[in-house]
Amino acid sequence: MTQQSSLHVYLEWTKQRIDEMDAILASLEAKAGQMSADSKPKAEKILAELRKRCEEFQTKAKANAQASEAVLRAAQAQLETQWQGFEAQVKVYFEAAGKQAEQQQAAFGAAAAAQAKVWREAADQLQAEAMKVAVAKRTDIDVAIKQMKVQAAEAEVQLQKLKQAGGASWDALSGALAQSRKTFGRASRDAWDAVSRASLPKS
Repeated sequence: MTQQSSLHVYLEWTKQRIDEMDAILASLEAKAGQMSADSKPKAEKILAELRKRCEEFQTKAKANAQASEAVLRAAQAQLETQWQGFEAQVKVYFEAAGKQAEQQQAAFGAAAAAQAKVWREAADQLQAEAMKVAVAKRTDIDVAIKQMKVQAAEAEVQLQKLKQAGGASWDALSGALAQSRKTFGRASRDAWDAVSRASLPKS
């Protein structure tokens, strides 16, 4: 993977997680007023911790946006740990809030919508990059972009089915989001690799 590909993959990876964090936080904050009096103080404390984690993640992600490929890999590994901490804190929030199936579904829906938006934006950006490459070299890119769009549509359908089914635990919902993230990461790497290969000058 070239430095440019690594940077694009890193930026998409961080954007996806930041957008999901923002969407989940907005969803939880919108429903916070509906909590019972005994669970509200603990939930508000957890929300403050989630906001802090989100801000720290954004700061670190932006600080590494111009780094070398090796630094990007190390930074992404550290950010992945922070992301897992955020996810664990969301689970703690739902446990503190009690059985809040509606709130879980709303947070899941917001995160799924954020994921779908990032998929579409990434495919559009790849399409724009593909237009800069000579027609003769564009076949691999077009195939990778088409595959990415197909996988995005499939992931969106699966997440919508899970959302509409209702009643799933937060573990099941976050597991579906994690699977979608993994698929997106793989598709993004493949597509940016195709762009890089097509952009390399012939020796």
